[in-house]
Amino acid sequence: MGILAAMADERVSDVRFDDHTIIVDLMDGRTISVPLAYYPRLLRAAPEQRAGWEIAGGGYGIHWPELDEDLSTEGLLRGIPAPGWDRAA
Repeated sequence: MGILAAMADERVSDVRFDDHTIIVDLMDGRTISVPLAYYPRLLRAAPEQRAGWEIAGGGYGIHWPELDEDLSTEGLLRGIPAPGWDRAA
C-alpha cells in the first residue's frame, strides 16, 4: 500500500460540471464526482460563474474568485459538504 500512496497525486488537473455534479480530474488520473448540492454557492451559481475557477493551494485547491468559494481535493475525496448544505437545496 505504501507504493500506491507514493504514486498518488491529488493535485487538480481539470474541473467541470453537469447539471447535478462537480467533477474534478486529478493529476494522477483519478476523477472525483461529488453532488453539486453539497456546495450551495456553486449550486446557485450561473454556469459562467462556475467556469471561472482557478487552481489554488499549490494545486490541491480550487478557488472561484467571483463566488468567494474554495474547495480542496482532500475535502472532495472525503465527501465533506459545505456547512449547512442540507438546508440550501
